[in-house]
Amino acid sequence: MTYFVNVTITGLIEGTIYAAFALALVLIWRSTRIVNFAQGAMAALTTFIALALIQGGMSYWLAFAAALLSGFALGAIVERVVIRPVEGGPELNAVIVTLGLFVAIQALIAILFGSSFQSFPAPFGLRGLEIGGTTIALTPNSIFVALAVIVTMALLVALFRFTRVGLAMRASAFGQEVARLLGVRVGRMLTLGWALAAVVGALSGILIAGGEFVWPAYMDSLIIFGFVAAVLGGLDSPIGAIVGGLLLGLALSYVSGYVERGSALVNVAALVILMVVLLVRPGGLFSSTVARRA
Repeated sequence: MTYFVNVTITGLIEGTIYAAFALALVLIWRSTRIVNFAQGAMAALTTFIALALIQGGMSYWLAFAAALLSGFALGAIVERVVIRPVEGGPELNAVIVTLGLFVAIQALIAILFGSSFQSFPAPFGLRGLEIGGTTIALTPNSIFVALAVIVTMALLVALFRFTRVGLAMRASAFGQEVARLLGVRVGRMLTLGWALAAVVGALSGILIAGGEFVWPAYMDSLIIFGFVAAVLGGLDSPIGAIVGGLLLGLALSYVSGYVERGSALVNVAALVILMVVLLVRPGGLFSSTVARRA
């Protein structure tokens, strides 16, 4: 029973991290209708910026804030300089550009910070809590991770449902010409969408790095799992990103914990889940909009 509880808790905590990255993908999709495959590399860059500040003597929380601010600036710069020239063209162009950006940013991280493994500190303890003399896999740091993701989701839902900025961002994503006629500054909204998505991505990068080793490619697996979580929940739903991340985390944790050689099958299991979702419910579990065909 204790083993089952620990496997479940581990899956939920890993799922919250997948959910955080999925939220970044959902945010940029809702804002610009683009899937940003460079999101993981951008998050890794902001994490290394935070690590450099911590190693230089800055407190964890100041470095945390600096990473989020650098993520905001990086997202805005990428949209203005790299994505803006290909917006309005074939959708595949933006996808190819983000893939190239992914490679370029990883190379930049290696140049600036080196390619060796480096330890990233955690803000809270990493020792499991004791309940009734039994140690479970729930740590103070994992509680912080879960709360951070929940708060982020609540803020995103509030942004898109209850603010004019969120409505303007969605209008810019779905119909730029109509939005311009209504007085929306589309360019600014697209830049803001990329900037906010980069902030959420930076958050996911720091959360997964806490108490672990980081290197230029440490976000690669999270890119895959975060994308699967976003598709599972629905690319247009922040709540779906959370649910998708948790379900994926649980599924992969059970595969790793109960299937023989399960740790080697985790990536295969993620692929199977993605294929099943695309075949059974392509829009995701929380999709509600049905496209009309002429």
